[in-house]
Amino acid sequence: MSAPAPAPRPPALPVTFRPTRTRIVLLTVGVAMFAAVTTVTLLLDKLSPPEQVSFIFTALLFLAVLALLSRPKVVADEDGVTVVNLTRTRRLAWAEILRVNLRAGDPWVFLDLSDGTSLPVLGIQPGIARARAVDDARALRALAETRGTRPEQPGGTRPDQH
Repeated sequence: MSAPAPAPRPPALPVTFRPTRTRIVLLTVGVAMFAAVTTVTLLLDKLSPPEQVSFIFTALLFLAVLALLSRPKVVADEDGVTVVNLTRTRRLAWAEILRVNLRAGDPWVFLDLSDGTSLPVLGIQPGIARARAVDDARALRALAETRGTRPEQPGGTRPDQH
C-alpha cells in the first residue's frame, strides 16, 4: 500500500480559475459563425436590407449566448472567493466555504456552504480539460482549508487582517 499523496500547497493569491479551453472554443466558434453569417448575408443579392439585418442580428445573438457561456470563473483573494456563473456573481468569505467538491461525474465543482446550501462553481469544470479541473479543484480546496479554518481574534478579525 502506498502512502497517500501530500495535500497540495495553496496557490499564491490572488488567483483566477476558469475553463480556458472551453472559453477559447466557445468564443472562436461564436466569432467564426458571426463572421460567416455576416459575410454570406451581405453577399446574397436576393436579401432585402431588413432580412440582412435580421440574419446579422440572429448571428450576433448567438455570439452573445456563447460569450455568456464563456463567462464563468472563480477569483480567490485574501478575503474570500468571487464565483462568477452564467448570470450571477456571488462573493463568499473564506469562512463560508466548508468543502470544495468535484466528484466523478460532476459537471463542475460544488461548494458546500456554512448556511447549509451548495453553490455550483461553473468556473471549474472537467469538460474539455479534466486534469486541469481536478488540479484547480484541489488548489481551491487547499485554499479553503487553510484560509477558512484560521481562528478569529476577539472582535471577529483574523490574525492577518488589519
